[in-house]
Amino acid sequence: MDPFYYSTIEQPAMAEFKDRGSKFFAYSFPVTSIEAAKKTLAQLKKEHPKAVHHCLAYRIGVDGATFRVSDDGEPSGSAGRPILGQIDSKQLTNIMVVVVRYFGGTLLGVPGLINAYKTATSLALQLSPIIQKAVEIAYEINFDYHQMNEVMMIIKQYNCSVVAQSAQLFVELKVGIPKNRLEEVLNKLNDMQGVTYKTTLIV
Repeated sequence: MDPFYYSTIEQPAMAEFKDRGSKFFAYSFPVTSIEAAKKTLAQLKKEHPKAVHHCLAYRIGVDGATFRVSDDGEPSGSAGRPILGQIDSKQLTNIMVVVVRYFGGTLLGVPGLINAYKTATSLALQLSPIIQKAVEIAYEINFDYHQMNEVMMIIKQYNCSVVAQSAQLFVELKVGIPKNRLEEVLNKLNDMQGVTYKTTLIV
């Protein structure tokens, strides 16, 4: 994996696959937390209350270390793993795919299920535009209000993302600094009088 960039999707997509009467609706979503993944799944279950299975896989985090697979009642390894396999084949993270199945009356067997979940996921991912995002390091920057323009110029110049901002007499900015520009940004901040910064765990 590239240490400075990761691949993810920008917007949700949906694709449908049919096999011997069963319908498989694959939904891909950009997600950045386990909480977001749970909420998205709950919403889909409301939309498809009559579906027999809501199988899923997600991979979260710039290092892709957080992941989960669920067969949701299908034979073990026949749904969640094939879904994750498709996500990983495109080296994606911060993504969840849920495949909703409506049973058509004919048993597909494990090979048939693996193929159906894999194909449905693949179709949804083909419809999801893949984007490259910079790996960011979380920082908190503190400075005097009159330095706002100067600091914001640096933030914009190096494509940092502003996550939170609070301002009274002093301004506190929570930002994500692209990992590959970190040294340059900190050097610029060091050149400014009265500006302090520290790393934070939460972006």
